[in-house]
Amino acid sequence: MNIQEKEKVDVTQAEEIQADTISEQPISTSARKAIKERFAFLKNPRFYKVLVLGQVLSLCITGTNVISTKLNVSYQFAAPTIQTFLIYACLAVVYNSIAIYKRGWRGWLRQFWKRGIHYFILGFIDVEGNYFVVKAYQYTSLLSAMLLNCWSTPVCMILSFIFLKVRYRWVQYLGVIIALGGMGMLIASDVMNGNNYDAVDVVKGDLYCLLGATLYGFSNVGEEYMSRKHPLYEVVGMFTFFATFINFVQLMIFERNEFTALKNNPAIGGLIVAFTICMFVLYSLAPVMFRLGSAVIYNLSLLTANFYGLIFGIGLFGYKITIMYPFAYVVIILGIATYYTFPTPEPSIGTFDSETAEREHRELMGETTIASSSGSGHDVENQRG
Repeated sequence: MNIQEKEKVDVTQAEEIQADTISEQPISTSARKAIKERFAFLKNPRFYKVLVLGQVLSLCITGTNVISTKLNVSYQFAAPTIQTFLIYACLAVVYNSIAIYKRGWRGWLRQFWKRGIHYFILGFIDVEGNYFVVKAYQYTSLLSAMLLNCWSTPVCMILSFIFLKVRYRWVQYLGVIIALGGMGMLIASDVMNGNNYDAVDVVKGDLYCLLGATLYGFSNVGEEYMSRKHPLYEVVGMFTFFATFINFVQLMIFERNEFTALKNNPAIGGLIVAFTICMFVLYSLAPVMFRLGSAVIYNLSLLTANFYGLIFGIGLFGYKITIMYPFAYVVIILGIATYYTFPTPEPSIGTFDSETAEREHRELMGETTIASSSGSGHDVENQRG
């Protein structure tokens, strides 16, 4: 091979290498762009708001579980209807007072007339969901109850798909499976420790738990739907208004004799007040979670409550921790993060923004045109919440 031929070969090889480099560059660029898009949620403040808010709600649930266990173990007091009656009454008084202040008596009565039946159904479902879940712990084992309560998450996904028109991607399903897998690790840890408390009536308890978890799913999705269309003070105030009366009737039928325990032991009353505070915060912040995230994210976040419960249980009830608990907590958080890897699906009904607030106010008050006066604008601004 002479010098000219050798130079031609070298030039040809250089051109081929350059062509390969150019063809590979778009692929590597698109791959980097795809990876960057997948983890863009880590730079989104909304993700961290949802994550922190979810753990605050989980701590509230932990508080209610610890208090219920304390009442049952130390005072043999099990009255789920009495425990929830004070919650509903306090929420109804506070949030209906806000609604009357912002909308006036006329606006408050009109929301009863236009949407009262929806809130009555929502209140009934929530009351019975709380009743059956708490009642289930008296019959089935603790581990069965923990496992069956996870059923509320797939119920929320199914109902959101049907009624809210949410279309999930495969990564959202994967995130739910990972989070539920973390819950499974917690239960497996309890099995290894022998923390499966004896069941009095397994079939009855498990059916109660499944029914309660299903009702929770309906309640969460129903509350998310209303929270995306109406102010939070209306949603919480209205359904707890009806729930208070439903709960009171149920209390008089099933648990009226339990009032004597409250009179004879002030400690029980103090624990119920603490229970009420935890649930008040939970019911106040849950609609915010439904707007920022969804009913599914809400239920996934509550899975960590068992980990927090163990921390409290170490000091109060002598629980023992295993190595699987911290790992299970990380897996649940990883599941929530995986759910956010792709853009989270939004319901077709949208969310409650300033435009929705203005339209909702006009429809409620029977107005057909946008008020132009500053006073009317101020009234519309007051509806946002």
